[in-house]
Amino acid sequence: MRARVILADDHQMMREGLRTVLEQQSGVEVVGEADDGRGALRMVEELAPHVVVMDVGMPELNGIEATRQITSKHPAVKVVALSIHCDRRYVLEMLEAGASAYVVKEAAASDLIDAIHAVMRNRKYLSPQITDVVVDSYVEMRIPIETAASTALGPREREVLQLLAEGHTSSAIASKLHISVSTVETHRRNIMRKLDLHSVAELTKYAIREGLTTPEP
Repeated sequence: MRARVILADDHQMMREGLRTVLEQQSGVEVVGEADDGRGALRMVEELAPHVVVMDVGMPELNGIEATRQITSKHPAVKVVALSIHCDRRYVLEMLEAGASAYVVKEAAASDLIDAIHAVMRNRKYLSPQITDVVVDSYVEMRIPIETAASTALGPREREVLQLLAEGHTSSAIASKLHISVSTVETHRRNIMRKLDLHSVAELTKYAIREGLTTPEP
């Protein structure tokens, strides 16, 4: 069976490079590309892929949240996380969200094919660079897989928090999420109350620290 794959990454050159690598494989078919998490969600609905190669850090809706929603709504779809980060927080957050594999971008060309083949056989795959991160976490029995953001906030609140941190206005957020401006404001108040934060600047710092978004280069 050919693996139907969607590529989700906000860098076009990265997607083009991955597509070139994957199209050389007889058992893999790239059926779509998305440049943010929300686009990836739409494509999963429309194209019914077997695998989504998901960049962890994307605008609008980050890879962690997109993975959480995909694996919740479409449990048969496998997610291969793709990231420049070997940081323990990102790795464990993606695995907790339901990713079946985690590939480091610097090794993507060599690891991605192995990861796709593994998840298609219902197996897990980790790039060698991050294996120690996961093993050490389990051995030491200190695995806070759920961060404060994932435990304190609901899915919609995490989406609103990311968009606020990325500088979107309440009206823009309302339009993107198809909710009213008053609902966005309610979410913002609830987020601030739950996290005991009191300004958008504090929310932005928190979102970056928790991996919900990344700072502008």
